[in-house]
Amino acid sequence: MKFGKVIGRVVSTQKVESFEGLRFLLVQPMNEKLAPVGDAIVAVDTLQAAIGEIIYYETSKEASRVIEETMNPCDAAIMGIIDDIEITKHK
Repeated sequence: MKFGKVIGRVVSTQKVESFEGLRFLLVQPMNEKLAPVGDAIVAVDTLQAAIGEIIYYETSKEASRVIEETMNPCDAAIMGIIDDIEITKHK
């Protein structure tokens, strides 16, 4: 799974059938220190994440599994909303 921050919404008036009723959000990928990494991506949102929230997401085949319809073209999906991150250094 990967960290990201929701930075916007994507509005689509026409979608493939398996995406009907789902929202698309613009997600900025981040590293474990919450620093931006790479370009923003579009992810399917089934959790009602809000702009500004830190989330974790998955890509590829794993992302398509959040949608009940077996065959769908999902490339990225939000899997959870992060409430808190605690990093402990081991000696």
